[in-house]
Amino acid sequence: MSSTDGLLQALEASVVDVNEAVPLPPACYVTEEFLAFERRAIFDRDWVCIGHEGQIPNVGDYFTVKLFDDPLLAVRGADGRVRVLSAVCQHRGMIVAEGAGNGSNFRCPYHFWVYGLDGQLLGAPAMEQRVGFDKSCHGLPRLRSEIWNGFIFMTFDDGAGELTPTLGGLTRILENYRLDETVWLDGGTFEDLPWNWKVMLENFVDGYHNNRLHSGIGDVMPCSAATFWPFDESCDNHISRSNRTLRQDASFNLTREPLFPVFPHLSDEDRWHWNFALVPPTLALAIVPDQVAYFTVFPTGAGSISIQIGYLLHPRVLEMPLFDVLFAQAKADVDNFNGADIHADTMVQEGLRSRFAPRGPYSWQEATLQQINRWLVKRYREHSQRDPVAARAAGL
Repeated sequence: MSSTDGLLQALEASVVDVNEAVPLPPACYVTEEFLAFERRAIFDRDWVCIGHEGQIPNVGDYFTVKLFDDPLLAVRGADGRVRVLSAVCQHRGMIVAEGAGNGSNFRCPYHFWVYGLDGQLLGAPAMEQRVGFDKSCHGLPRLRSEIWNGFIFMTFDDGAGELTPTLGGLTRILENYRLDETVWLDGGTFEDLPWNWKVMLENFVDGYHNNRLHSGIGDVMPCSAATFWPFDESCDNHISRSNRTLRQDASFNLTREPLFPVFPHLSDEDRWHWNFALVPPTLALAIVPDQVAYFTVFPTGAGSISIQIGYLLHPRVLEMPLFDVLFAQAKADVDNFNGADIHADTMVQEGLRSRFAPRGPYSWQEATLQQINRWLVKRYREHSQRDPVAARAAGL
């Protein structure tokens, strides 16, 4: 039996029934070689959420992200459409935009090549003597993109199927929140967090730690009340957990009371639940009666990530006289909640590097982790068949 066969067989133990399954092998979380394999198997082929269109409400608004070695920008064009472009000047490779802002074009600061909001090259100084120079051949590369419930997704794979049909279950969960009517608010960006991107996603939808790690603020959503949405790795691109709460309209703060207007179209049952959902590999959603908070998660190394947090609230919040105070309090309470997760994720990553790192038995309350494994292993297998050399380099 080859080493490739051996590790691929080891992955099988992570995708059986949750009451028999174990986590992925620790090497999947700690080696740069395995992350390089995941980059090709997942991030180069799947739909990746890079942000929300609420970040760019006006013509000319843009923001930038970096996905591994690719600087990208999302921009709202003169026609109102959101496009995702490479931020790399097609002359000498200079980056044409950093951070976020607004403008009528993108001018490379190096040699002043100018690109329109649609990525087309508008001007290039002193190129009149260049034989056969054609501006139309040198625009910023444009990526395929989709908007789903306001979230901006892109893919490097021109052959990828449409995203929206794979999110039907999550679309139904969010239907009564009417996210197209919400206002977007910035929750901040956090760099150099010291754990693997999968550790982040696993913790986000883990139903086993709610009122254990988060004793106090998390008591309102007991682990025993966790339920898990059906998942079919052949067609689903979302993984979701629901938690019934001990009181209606419970929210993410120390009082458990809603600080913001409850979404008015929620059913009575909606108001008794918190939902936690992933659209892997980068989007995580926390859905509660008065707010939807989301994280976009970007790997920066095998043991490091950056995240950007955003909030979606009912527009009536803008009429609240003390909204700024309440929003600051809400963010502080979420930061308090996240503080326990930050410590746990950091320590899990440290433990996964140990020679004694386990593949321990899952609880039924960790069903979403087995679903994540199924989503991942499907892609690992497919890419191992496409590129066995890359698979061997990753230890598969």
